[in-house]
Amino acid sequence: MERSGKKRTYDDTLLVVVLILVGIGLVLLYSTSAYNGRVKFHDSFYYLKKQGFATLVGLLGMVIISRIDYHRWVPFAIPGYLMAIFLSVAVMLFGDEYNGSKRWLSFGPFSFQPSEFAKVAVILFLACLVSRNVKRMGRFSTLVLMMLPVLPIAGLVGASNLSTAIIILGIAVVVIFIASPKYSQFIWMGTAAVAFMAVFLAMESYRLERIAIWRNPEQYEKGYQTLQGLYAIGSGGLFGRGLGNSVQKLGFLPEAQNDMIFSIICEELGLVGACIIILLFLILIWRFFVIATRAKDLLGALIAGGAMAHMMIQVILNIAVVTNTIPNTGITLPFISYGGTSVVFLLCEMGLVLSVSGLIE
Repeated sequence: MERSGKKRTYDDTLLVVVLILVGIGLVLLYSTSAYNGRVKFHDSFYYLKKQGFATLVGLLGMVIISRIDYHRWVPFAIPGYLMAIFLSVAVMLFGDEYNGSKRWLSFGPFSFQPSEFAKVAVILFLACLVSRNVKRMGRFSTLVLMMLPVLPIAGLVGASNLSTAIIILGIAVVVIFIASPKYSQFIWMGTAAVAFMAVFLAMESYRLERIAIWRNPEQYEKGYQTLQGLYAIGSGGLFGRGLGNSVQKLGFLPEAQNDMIFSIICEELGLVGACIIILLFLILIWRFFVIATRAKDLLGALIAGGAMAHMMIQVILNIAVVTNTIPNTGITLPFISYGGTSVVFLLCEMGLVLSVSGLIE
């Protein structure tokens, strides 16, 4: 599996930060979800057990993938891309709907969110595609051609999950940006993206309604969750009420263990605890950047750069939504929010980046 007889040396800082985030995530998830688990399923540990199982699967995947030379995944890039499109279509046709969104496929007792797989598939696919066409990246037409394959996935995912579509497009832009020698071309891409988003938002009335709710949440019934989240953040103060002592999670903030978990972190751990969580994510993003700049080749740099874009955009979007800086889009906080599919593919993605770090000379 390795390209040389040398012993691999992985990025220890990245690995330690990931494990810390996973551990903290499980503790915070239990603290946030125990009440809901007891009320809905008569089991305080219901959400923790499901997330714990998914985390073990993800950690196993991370260990296995980190030991495989990342070049060996190149033949699977196109099949992975096609599988992502197929699963996204399957969600639209046969997906399960929860809270008004079709995002899950069910296989017996297991449910699966294909959009999480799509993020990793896009990173690998684009890294392979761009690295093969790097000599032509100075042309604007090449940049457009690199973006075109991403649009079908972004469109299919965006039909029910706008935030994930934004993440996928953001990953694509960053990966292409890393390999492009002419940065001025991205001004035109940015203009096109703004125009596309304006049309996309105008196509459905509920998307425009979200903007209205964002501006005046107190005037709409659907603004209830946002307001409760802000109450939680405000009541936490500097040091918080203490771990497990949140009031808003006791039925006031709906599904607190999902997208809005950062507000409970602020309430229980205060501004200091929230800043520590943000600092851990900043260290993680910094290690992605270091690995990308030191990677053995462009493929490795693009994989690490894609993972960096994914983490950065998702964390910013989640915290921005919770603090009502942007309209509510429904996005999880990596490693901390409840979601088995999310944590499995995030950890597999970390394994891919660790594989890149293992081949640095």
